[in-house]
Amino acid sequence: MVNRPDRKAARQKRHKRVRSKVVGTQARPRLSVFRSLSNIYAQVIDDTTGKTLASASSVEKGFEGNGGNKEAAKKVGQTVAQRAVKAGITEVVFDRGGNIYHGRVKELAEGAREGGLKF
Repeated sequence: MVNRPDRKAARQKRHKRVRSKVVGTQARPRLSVFRSLSNIYAQVIDDTTGKTLASASSVEKGFEGNGGNKEAAKKVGQTVAQRAVKAGITEVVFDRGGNIYHGRVKELAEGAREGGLKF
């Protein structure tokens, strides 16, 4: 029998380690990314109050196209950046959610930068 490592548990362990260091404040909220197999979600969170200031995802009503590819991730990044800038937020700290900074997570980050967020 082959014992493969539990990828989900490893991601959760990395996420816990990252979250111990990355904290969103009023001045610089946290841009949190969650990536599922078929969709991607992003939130701008103020951890001091525990409030979500802006959010976007590929499952929203007006979203067009496949939610599980790089183009969708870039659109979600641009959308969350526009909503955050509209709420008066320009600087954030990036929380990749324990995922590798590659592929869809990287595209979301680049889309957010293009949308006007700095991190």
